[in-house]
Amino acid sequence: MRLRKAFAATAVSLIAATGLVACGDAGNDDKEGVDVEAKSDCDGKFAEGSRMAELSEAGKINVGHKDDQPGLGFEGATDDRPSGFDIEVAKLLIADLCIDPESDDVNWEVTISDNREPFLEQGKVDLVLASYSITDERRLKVGQAGPYMVTGQQLLVKADSDVESIDDLKGKEVCSVTGSTSIDRIDEKGAKGVGFDSYSECVAKVLDGTVEGMSTDGTILAGFAAENEGQLKVVGDTFSEENIGVGYSKDKPEMCEWINDVLTASFEDGSWAKAFEITLGPSGVETPEPPALDPCA
Repeated sequence: MRLRKAFAATAVSLIAATGLVACGDAGNDDKEGVDVEAKSDCDGKFAEGSRMAELSEAGKINVGHKDDQPGLGFEGATDDRPSGFDIEVAKLLIADLCIDPESDDVNWEVTISDNREPFLEQGKVDLVLASYSITDERRLKVGQAGPYMVTGQQLLVKADSDVESIDDLKGKEVCSVTGSTSIDRIDEKGAKGVGFDSYSECVAKVLDGTVEGMSTDGTILAGFAAENEGQLKVVGDTFSEENIGVGYSKDKPEMCEWINDVLTASFEDGSWAKAFEITLGPSGVETPEPPALDPCA
């Protein structure tokens, strides 16, 4: 827990305290990303009949991701594939299956907050890396391994706003995305949570004054504040702890240990830190220590 709290303090609270969101452009990620090469030999690597063996033998994989979160999961109109920290972590997992993460053998499936569980339950995607908070409720429906990032919920408001925290917006409308845990946290703080289909739509509503503010993980807000420098700012201390993990089918429990093993290796060899630096680093956030992983059931 100590590492998780250190992560949240470093990656979120300092954003608001120092104004670092204006120092870079989290939307313009290094499109090349981390140099991740697919493992060359997976023969006998995975247990026969395991989902990892099936994916490796097929040489194809479907990955659910966000496309409207600068620095985490973003895909512009002219981009060939998504970019961001979620995407870089996904590439580490894909490469471990001996699948080239830069090839057309990877189907990057845009996944909004409201359909992450259905997509996994229906087999439409094999993995979900989409700022996916780990919760007990979600683990009743799908598998979640990790976390590979720990953050906390904050508030995004217009740059000229006098609002200093979520406590200043009791009874006022604050938006997030439908199906996210952020709506519940907003309501718990006494504001009125309003859900939209995408973060981009929510940001637009803040900019045009339809809602007083937007609330979700601080790292997501930092990206939008950097993208809208001079127009938006992140305010207030964190009022939740969000453990961001990898989603997989509950019918494939063997995937948990594999995901955690790949994450552990990336923590140790520096690839996780490099992924963080090139995606979230441009917003001014310092690279934290890796979080502690939840044990697999």
